[in-house]
Amino acid sequence: MQDDESENSRKKPLGGGPKLPDFKPFKDWKFSILYVLILVAGMSFFNYLFMKRANPTIDFSDFKTKIETGEIKRVEITDSYFTGYTTPKREILGPRHKYLSEIVYRTVPINDPKIIELMDSKNVSYYAVSREGNVILNILFSWILPIGFFFLIWRFLFKRLGNMGGNVLSVGQNRAVIVAEGDILTRFTDVAGVDEAKEELVEVVDFLKNPKKYTDIGGKIPKGVLLVGPPGTGKTLLARAVAGEAGVSFFRMSGADFVEMFVGVGAARVRDLFKQARDKRPCIIFIDELDAIGKSRLNSIAGGNDEREQTLNQLLVEMDGFDATGGLIILAATNRPDVLDPALLRPGRFDRQVLVDRPDLKGRGEILRIHSKAVKLGPQVDLDAVARVTSGFSGADLANIVNEAALLAVRAGRKAVDQLDFDEAIEKIVAGLQKKTRVLKPEERKLTAYHEAGHALVAAFTPNADPVQKISIIPRGFALGYTLQMPVEDRYTITRSDLLGRIDILLGGRIAEEMISGEFSTGAANDLTKATDIARKMITDYGMSERFRNVALTSRGGGLSPDRQEPMFQREYAESTQQYVDEEIARMVEQEYAKTKGSLEKHQAVLERLAQDLLEKETLDEKEFKAILALFGLPL
Repeated sequence: MQDDESENSRKKPLGGGPKLPDFKPFKDWKFSILYVLILVAGMSFFNYLFMKRANPTIDFSDFKTKIETGEIKRVEITDSYFTGYTTPKREILGPRHKYLSEIVYRTVPINDPKIIELMDSKNVSYYAVSREGNVILNILFSWILPIGFFFLIWRFLFKRLGNMGGNVLSVGQNRAVIVAEGDILTRFTDVAGVDEAKEELVEVVDFLKNPKKYTDIGGKIPKGVLLVGPPGTGKTLLARAVAGEAGVSFFRMSGADFVEMFVGVGAARVRDLFKQARDKRPCIIFIDELDAIGKSRLNSIAGGNDEREQTLNQLLVEMDGFDATGGLIILAATNRPDVLDPALLRPGRFDRQVLVDRPDLKGRGEILRIHSKAVKLGPQVDLDAVARVTSGFSGADLANIVNEAALLAVRAGRKAVDQLDFDEAIEKIVAGLQKKTRVLKPEERKLTAYHEAGHALVAAFTPNADPVQKISIIPRGFALGYTLQMPVEDRYTITRSDLLGRIDILLGGRIAEEMISGEFSTGAANDLTKATDIARKMITDYGMSERFRNVALTSRGGGLSPDRQEPMFQREYAESTQQYVDEEIARMVEQEYAKTKGSLEKHQAVLERLAQDLLEKETLDEKEFKAILALFGLPL
């Protein structure tokens, strides 16, 4: 019965402009064992056509006997065989004669000088033939087949060693996707929800279009712009929009594309990338996921990564050598700016950082309208209402909601997307896929109903809590039931009382279980984890404890671990302080548990009614929930 109150996963980018196909005639040519089999089959067929089929051999003594009896009339002598030919027999068929083929006898020669005398005495004609072999087959087996075999092995090995193709010298060439001037169709109008970031980048576009306006007054445009923000907020889309607005060439490359198994390859690719960019300027270089090559070199206590550090050093050198009037600008994106090397962030390199954050209420509405342009919407669809209940969602999440709503409408057989499709899409993304086939035992189903009713009822009388939109005991994802709360407005700060209220709501499910069954179950495991995390952060991060009020007890990075390239975190306080933190967490949670239990006991009748309605209907929406509260005189 884990509740779905966790943050949504954000995995997909906001999107990008169309990608033009590149023409490569031999791009899809692949070598495999199939071609080897075809070659062998062809050679076998060729050999069958051009090579004489071997006849069975007889003993040499039998061969001499057939000469003595006069059966063999002609002998062909080679280095390997004596071949004797008999007189053709004929068969009379009506008025015409049909001649049968002559009989051939072969034997392996033996050093017998009398064989010539025997053939002379019997008037057998004999002659010698020199076997030089088939020229075509000799060339095929001696040259073409070995060369082809080694070429296949060479090609296969170099494909396995990093997709280098057929030219080993191409290892140092960059793998950037180059989009020509005017081919990028993305514009700033295609980007919504990040107005402040767009304003920062307008100056970059203006510099690429009108560089003289800045150089005449002595100004210099920032050499590098770093886009920072959570995943899915549109960093890559913004970079494409800049290139599309400026109308210049666009070099797109991921940070991981520089790294190779050979040391020095990444640095060579950086040099090649900037060399090509300077030849095509004015242009934009965009490096996505910069943290793949730009991690800090300061904490490498376990030894650095030579390949990554050489690539980073070369990037620093190339950026430091920028010509500010040359029309070459580098954009980069990352969601981990805290791990970047300080040398990258100093003025003169990435000297401007643009925050691309999750959109606010207005931005979410604009993003939904952009992604809904190609979707047929019903007349009752309210995108502003969808934006209000999706606080904290990124642009990629909103795009996914629109797409899921369209798929749900098609599944239901509708010609247009309804508001119910959007509601179901939000629940599907937040809570997971509905599992109607999972059958619960009556005891488990009853316990789940009381658990979710406890969450909803505590949320109803908790000040400043997000309103309950739906309560359900239909399993979704890993949860047997869920209580869906959606904020009505964006919130950027949370008070201490609000945090304690969240702990109360999380504990409401377990308290309701205890009240109805007198024991605990494992269904509240996720709730307890979240409640403990909130209490710990209140003490260690937010300075909300009695003893360490206004003091942060957070863990800080202390270098890199020897076995993995990730920061090690160590606490910077005494063991007695850690003991206090543990005891304070237990005390705080227990105090909120007792307070919430007292409130639920006062409203046990409401709890019973909610649970019974859930067992009958399985799902209660906001109106039905408020109607039950109104029956008992509780504030809505």
